[in-house]
Amino acid sequence: MELQTLTYIVVGLTFALYVGIAIWARAGTTSEFYVAGGGVGPVKNGMATAADWMSAASFISMAGLIAFMGYGGSVFLMGWTGGYVLLAMLLAPYLRKYGKFTVPEFIGDRYYSRAARAVAVFCLIICSVTYVIGQMKGVGVAFSRFLEVDYATGLYVGMVIVFFYAVVGGMKGITYTQIAQYCVLITAYTIPAIFISLQLTGNPLPQLGLGSTLVGSDTYLLDKLDQVVTDLGFREYTTHVRLSGLNMFAFTLSLMIGTAGLPHVIIRFFTVPRVRDARSSAGWALLFIAILYTTAPAVAGMARLNFMQTLAPESGQHLAVDERPQWFRNWEKTGLLAFEDKNSDGRIQYSADEASNEMTRVDQDIMVLANPEIARLPNWVIALVAAGGLAAALSTAAGLLLAIASAISHDLLKGMLAPRISEKQELLASRVAMGLAILGAGYLGLNPPGFAAGTVALAFGLAASSLFPALMMGIFSFRVNREGAIAGMLCGIGVTLFYVFQHKGFMFIPGTAFLGDMPPNWFLGIEPNAFGAVGALVNFCAAFIVSRLTAAPPVAVRELVERIRLPDHAPAAHDLELVIHDEPPAG
Repeated sequence: MELQTLTYIVVGLTFALYVGIAIWARAGTTSEFYVAGGGVGPVKNGMATAADWMSAASFISMAGLIAFMGYGGSVFLMGWTGGYVLLAMLLAPYLRKYGKFTVPEFIGDRYYSRAARAVAVFCLIICSVTYVIGQMKGVGVAFSRFLEVDYATGLYVGMVIVFFYAVVGGMKGITYTQIAQYCVLITAYTIPAIFISLQLTGNPLPQLGLGSTLVGSDTYLLDKLDQVVTDLGFREYTTHVRLSGLNMFAFTLSLMIGTAGLPHVIIRFFTVPRVRDARSSAGWALLFIAILYTTAPAVAGMARLNFMQTLAPESGQHLAVDERPQWFRNWEKTGLLAFEDKNSDGRIQYSADEASNEMTRVDQDIMVLANPEIARLPNWVIALVAAGGLAAALSTAAGLLLAIASAISHDLLKGMLAPRISEKQELLASRVAMGLAILGAGYLGLNPPGFAAGTVALAFGLAASSLFPALMMGIFSFRVNREGAIAGMLCGIGVTLFYVFQHKGFMFIPGTAFLGDMPPNWFLGIEPNAFGAVGALVNFCAAFIVSRLTAAPPVAVRELVERIRLPDHAPAAHDLELVIHDEPPAG
């Protein structure tokens, strides 16, 4: 069967499944909309969490970035996996025990202040919208290739799909949809990796194939890759460090603590019935996530080798323009792959030298999706990867949009501005907020501030500088008060936004960056994507200093923190009656 037809069939069937699940699991109450009624089993929740976690950044972009960064791309592997462990073991069980729907709600109660809750809502929206931009980039890349349209049209199609099943189903629909999406995306990621590993090394396990010798040779795959990239003037794949050691550390730390502060993952632990189930589902999710994350380095290395050998079959040889393979021509239609025959010799010269390099655009986000085509795998495998890439992007986009919607409707509207609105009105407000968020993220996704994974890294940095310190101090410190928490969040996200916007542009709009995204202008050599670690340090310092200069939290708050940290058999924290006010407590 012809590839395009087969792709339409496979993608169409998966979409029909998602839409069917969304209609079947349509949310009728706020509890079902926000936390799926709190009745999801730990294994199911673990699988849904994994799908939520493995976004377009993980599926589409991460391997592409590692393919071109080499060893330097390990910051994504270390940061994201380490961050999830930090979240699952350090924060999630305590927050689940607290028992409320949203992160801003916890912050408002812990810091006994509606102002703190409002600041948390602001931070959550900024982080989540930035994250959604990255997912929309992935959606646009996937749809543009497999519908054979330009990137913008692919993005618009993806927006419509996301709007339908996220708005209709809420968390209940999203959870069961994500279970199906996990099955699709992990199958789509591992099967091509197994095929290509067998093709190149004869080893069916990609994780081992990366360190094996090439078929019919004594040369190791990584040695061959180092040779190919250095012949074209690029830095060695296995030793290429991303900028300085300090930047590597800051980048990894920013991704780790940003992970632990992201509300769309935290809310996942509220969909299970008990605290014990939250811990169990965290373990299952880690297992499901590990399948992709241990495969990604192999996918990256093999994709880079196949890509380079297509453009330069032998040392000193270059691909003839008229002999471009079909996959190359297909990706040209999207605008994400382009060349210019500068010397008019009928060949495409690809090198690290900008003056002689004729590959004018190689979008790193195409590597995973193009990999099966480059390796000449069967059409059904290529179609499966298309469905997997779309599943990855759509699953996380839906979770993020729900976090935004719940922050606006539950925390801002119901919790502060209009507490007497009915459940039906709150649901309507959530769906309207989700729709507006899709439109905003889609518009910004037309001109994203970088590759999908890079954009997501910015979102993690914003979460690291704002929400993570407030959550950590809220659980593990008795002394931090509302004034300290508010000052910390505002200072942390303020300094991070200032740094990011001055290099990436205000709200990432092209032409508004007044320093430019250039290393000489970076603070201590730390790039904008890694600056969340500095923002988090500013947050902690501001919070502790201001808290020491102002009154200690009320006794009820200290008891709340104590209850949260007690063993599982203790009474739930939210059994305490806590009065939230924005006036200084008496005494």
